[in-house]
Amino acid sequence: MSSKYVYFFGNGKADGRADMKALLGGKGANLAEMTNIGLPVPAGFTITTEVCTYYYANNKTYPPELKAEVAKALKMTEDAMGAKFGDPKNPLLVSCRSGARDSMPGMMDTVLNIGLNESTLRGLIEKTGNERFGWDTYRRFVQMYGDVVLGLKPQSKTEEDPFEVILHGMKHDKGVKLDTELDVNDLKELVKRYKKAVKERTGKDFPDDALEQMWGAIGAVFGSWMNDRAIVYRRQYNIPHEWGTATNICSMVFGNMGDDCSTGVAFTRDPATGEKVFYGEYLVNAQGEDVVAGIRTPKKIAELQKEMPGVYQQLDDIRGKLEKHYRDVQDIEFTVQKGKLWMLQTRNGKRTGFAAVRFAVDMVQEGLITKEEALTVNRIPPDDLNQLLQPIFDPAAKRQAVAEGKLLAKGINAGPGAATGRIKFHADDAEEWVNKHGKPDAHGKRDPNGRVVLVRKETSPEDIRGMQAADGILTAFGGASSHAALVSRQMGKVCIVGCNGLNIDYAKGTLTVGDKVLKDGDFISIDGFTGEVIAGQVATKPSEVIQVLIEKTLKPEQSKVYQQYAELMKWADAVRKLKVRTNADKPDQAAQAIAFGAEGIGLCRTEHMFFDHIEPMREMILAGSKEDRKKALEKLLPYQREDFEGLFKAMKGFPVTIRTLDPPLHEFLPHDAKGQQEMATRMGVKAEVIAERVKALHEFNPMLGFRGCRLGIVFPEITEMQCRAIFEAACNVQKSGTAVEPEIMIPLVAFPAELKAQAKIVNDVAKAVFAEKGVEVKYLVGTMIELPRACVAADQIAKEAQFFSFGTNDLTQTGLGMSRDDYGSFIRHYLESDIVPKDPFQTIDFDGVGALMKIGVEKGRATRTDLKIGICGEHGGEPDSVKFCHKIGLNYVSCSPFRVPIARLAAAQAALGK
Repeated sequence: MSSKYVYFFGNGKADGRADMKALLGGKGANLAEMTNIGLPVPAGFTITTEVCTYYYANNKTYPPELKAEVAKALKMTEDAMGAKFGDPKNPLLVSCRSGARDSMPGMMDTVLNIGLNESTLRGLIEKTGNERFGWDTYRRFVQMYGDVVLGLKPQSKTEEDPFEVILHGMKHDKGVKLDTELDVNDLKELVKRYKKAVKERTGKDFPDDALEQMWGAIGAVFGSWMNDRAIVYRRQYNIPHEWGTATNICSMVFGNMGDDCSTGVAFTRDPATGEKVFYGEYLVNAQGEDVVAGIRTPKKIAELQKEMPGVYQQLDDIRGKLEKHYRDVQDIEFTVQKGKLWMLQTRNGKRTGFAAVRFAVDMVQEGLITKEEALTVNRIPPDDLNQLLQPIFDPAAKRQAVAEGKLLAKGINAGPGAATGRIKFHADDAEEWVNKHGKPDAHGKRDPNGRVVLVRKETSPEDIRGMQAADGILTAFGGASSHAALVSRQMGKVCIVGCNGLNIDYAKGTLTVGDKVLKDGDFISIDGFTGEVIAGQVATKPSEVIQVLIEKTLKPEQSKVYQQYAELMKWADAVRKLKVRTNADKPDQAAQAIAFGAEGIGLCRTEHMFFDHIEPMREMILAGSKEDRKKALEKLLPYQREDFEGLFKAMKGFPVTIRTLDPPLHEFLPHDAKGQQEMATRMGVKAEVIAERVKALHEFNPMLGFRGCRLGIVFPEITEMQCRAIFEAACNVQKSGTAVEPEIMIPLVAFPAELKAQAKIVNDVAKAVFAEKGVEVKYLVGTMIELPRACVAADQIAKEAQFFSFGTNDLTQTGLGMSRDDYGSFIRHYLESDIVPKDPFQTIDFDGVGALMKIGVEKGRATRTDLKIGICGEHGGEPDSVKFCHKIGLNYVSCSPFRVPIARLAAAQAALGK
């Protein structure tokens, strides 16, 4: 703990500085900094975050020295402002505001006009000559203090705010709409009624002692650090609970003294678009809370130039000074009292992804910041690039839909973007509908009537065609690494999973939420940014970046957004050390990823290819002998070869990591009587035979059962066929003049002998194919590290492996003993109870799973110093996980195509340590 708990600012000098945010909070540090650079800041003082920490560690008490330090700082504030706190003739009023080191706007409490009572009110009126202003200020104080400090809040969702009920009743009786239309007598009556409400609710009189008021407000601000909304906000933005908030006591200046007074909030540039314009709002004859509360409609900041030209010019000059000083876009609060401008706050402005990129690029071009500074996470959180890549709902259309009561539920936002389409509950129905109604016309446009949202309890690999056809995927079960989430991100589909408020009835073809019922074919809209599910159609619009890179409907020079994005990505690529690959199974997915800047494929899931040729795959699985199995595999060989040729051509010489067959065989089989009968007819056997085989393949825990390398060891002919397809395709493509670099990855290896056996098959097949084709192709054989034993035995496994790729989805499952398909039922409770800091299937569990990865890297490279190591789990596109991969020395990360730009930026930030 520091020996100093209170830091003064005023009269052009401050004890603190901008770089003391950890101690003074963002607001306090910036008030001090503005004071030091000569801006007009009302005098005051900051009580440090350490006091907040002490407060919670010591049964909500304060350090013994604090009261004396506050008294000293209060005296300095009085001297600076030429007024005295609690004095009946020349009263000083103060505000009490929170200030965490990371901005948490609106999450904690504020109290204005502290120090007012009947006697100081008279002094304030005599000092200003404005009786209405005095009583207006007093009624605001009683209301705010009663709410924040005394707890006169609604006791239920249906109950209205008691002060607002009194205020609205007064305005109704007087026949007025605005607070400013109430006269002095009305305001006096309001204060009387407010105080009566306090007495009735608390059993105590409203406090008149100024110091009691101030300490009550200080306690309320520290107490608000642990209120529910603040806790939820911190969880969302990964702000540690132990940081605490500072408390700022600042002299009041008044924007509600008359028409030569005002208050406002503004940004030095447009935080939505990034345009370099002064952006903000203000109100004449108001206090700051009025602007954000929406009580009155504020005016655009540009109008201040007409109303108060001198003030506007001074404010505009300060705008430029702040941007140059902080070298970032600032969010400011100001008050004009009787024509004099006062600055109440500045902080780095919150911004959209679009604005973040434009701010960064423009400021580099203006010479304000360097390219390296432009890439920092505080300026551009990597996930914010999603806004440039994904379609979005038209904001006005979405607001209208919510206002009409069409918001149905909220789930886990697993695939960002916005999608509107007809509900289809089955994959084949989705595919059929899109084939019939959703094909692009001659101009490449699709009829909205043909768009589909696939709505499932949960998806399986067999749903792949329907998922490809759908614009969006919505599931009632599953988590962020469930099948639906994994595949939708890879495809760039909008996806919401784990939306357990949905009651899906396949038999009736209905989706029910409460008393609302949607049927097959009804329109539904899903917002993959927020997890919100909305009934009906909500208009969307594509991003310009997608129009340039993927749709090719917009030329680069036609899009300022794309140009800025491309410039930023160029800077990121120049500094990052990690390579970025993609998870892709199809040529179109590979082409998308290349457009987004991918440098190879880190995971090709061959089982997804099999679903396009499901019948011979099922014949292979249901074969009663090795000979029959080989016959079925021979049917699959040309399909696999063709698939790999397309993939190699699309990748144009970049490395392609191909995982041999991984999932349990039962996932490929028909489980319904109709499907089994069709299969029996095709194979010329009885349906009972098929049903018995399906039953025999059933496993109680298939994710830990007969899958991965175990399939290739028991049925080596499967690995042989896949390797032949890979090497024949590679030879064919290389002969055509395109470079090829296949990497064959054996999944779920736990024992070195497993990899050794499978690697022998790979090498034997390669040798045979190269002899047949008369050409050799450079290739690697490696393994997917997804079991704890593989990590701790990595030194042994590396004797057989030329590369490792961490499959962190399964490593998280096996390392934590937590099913990625079932954890949705409890993970929200875990997060809200602070049992885990983040969803382990979205961000690597650094202390547990991450520790296993570090062991794997160190042991693997102890055996083979040139071992190439990457990651191909979905964590490969999550910024914090990417930075962890950089830290432990991986060569590359691999992620879904639409996550590639995010990973590129995160890798750059990791290299810069920013």
